[in-house]
Amino acid sequence: MTKINGCLKCLFIFFNILFGIIGALLILAAVKASVYSVQLSAAGSPGLGWYWVFAIGVLLISCLGVFAACSEKQLVLKVFAGFMVAGLLIMLIFGIIVAAYRNNIKSAFDSASSELAGPYLKDEGFRQFFNDFQKSFECCGVVSAKDWGTEIPTSCECQNTGCTAKPQDATGPSRIYKQSCSGLLFAVLDIFFKISMGVFFGFAVTALLGLLMSVLMIYQVRRHDSTAGGQAIAMKGSGY
Repeated sequence: MTKINGCLKCLFIFFNILFGIIGALLILAAVKASVYSVQLSAAGSPGLGWYWVFAIGVLLISCLGVFAACSEKQLVLKVFAGFMVAGLLIMLIFGIIVAAYRNNIKSAFDSASSELAGPYLKDEGFRQFFNDFQKSFECCGVVSAKDWGTEIPTSCECQNTGCTAKPQDATGPSRIYKQSCSGLLFAVLDIFFKISMGVFFGFAVTALLGLLMSVLMIYQVRRHDSTAGGQAIAMKGSGY
């Protein structure tokens, strides 16, 4: 006879297998995203180190949850519940940090000036990333084309509508994109921020559900063990 309700146990195992698969997919995504980590870091996006920790943690804790349900041992279930409490707090903290970081980045873009953008454009990694960005999104400069100084790159060249003349005393294409890239750049970064916040707060809710299920399973195991212990004592008493 099992100690835990069959439906609850199956639901709990399915819950952990599902998130184990999600953890594996997150690891795969981190591997692929590592190719672009340098460009994303240059653009102001946080590094991938914490994503690696998060993805591996999801996979390992899911495996622990499956083992806890199959073993039906209080100690293992309590360890899993402890991880759920820690995970709930960590996900909430990370979600709040990402939200605050997003607001700081937005404020930086809103108050950006050519003087602030200049040092970034001198960095070779950021220059390469930003040149590709300008070609793809048809914009020029972080705040304006003047961010490039006297040398306007060919990635600013405009051959369609929405063009303007290059700044005076500047070399490069005669017609450049009129739109600056600050709003578009933040919009791209904002996608990553919103996905991150959704993941962190979503996993916080999931950790809460996992905690509630594990507490219920601990209660059922404890009740079964106490009932079995009482029956054993009664049987010994009737033998005398």
